[in-house]
Amino acid sequence: MRAVMGLKLTRVWWAGVLVLLMAGCASVERPDLRQLPERVELNGVPFFRGNANQGGPQVLASMFSEQRIRTTPGLLTKPLKLPGAEDALQSNMEKLASEYGLVVYPLDKSLSALLTQVAAGYPVMLRFTDGTVWSTPRYAMLVGYNRTKQTVLLRAGMERRRLMDFDKFESAWKDAAGWAVLVVSPGQLPADVDRARWLKAANDLSRAGQEQASAKAIQALESHK
Repeated sequence: MRAVMGLKLTRVWWAGVLVLLMAGCASVERPDLRQLPERVELNGVPFFRGNANQGGPQVLASMFSEQRIRTTPGLLTKPLKLPGAEDALQSNMEKLASEYGLVVYPLDKSLSALLTQVAAGYPVMLRFTDGTVWSTPRYAMLVGYNRTKQTVLLRAGMERRRLMDFDKFESAWKDAAGWAVLVVSPGQLPADVDRARWLKAANDLSRAGQEQASAKAIQALESHK
């Protein structure tokens, strides 16, 4: 009888240990994200829903609206040369943003780089796939995250709050070449700004005919020293 009771207690003890281990594994935090706030959601970022294949005009219109530029996705389709120039959509979006006097600042291909900007209050424009073999890369805004639940919050297509876990998001994002940028005014320096990258973006403004915006971007960087 004592042997049976001992066996039962042993099983219960191991079951408890297993539950604790599983709970611990589920809550393990990534070292590269520990310096960030636990949870961020940029509720005020504008959002245009749409069924368009790639969602470029919707996302860019949202980024423009965040910078107080009044526009709609429909007004951007012609400048983006849509339909017909889907393969060049990324470069056309960057060019159009520069022509509007906004800085297009590329981010490193790491989750921490993206979440650092979100924590600083900046939505991130990016491209991702849905994970299917034949899926076409789509555009979205990263507007939040939760370190405890290990999820990111996207606005894409018809979804204002699309949740994805860290691993799935990173895979979907890197499958689409890991492209992610900030679209900000010349006076808005990104968190942990890279000088060379910012100066290149300022030069792109000048090449787009936005000399005053370019000068303002350079001045903002110099004042940041």
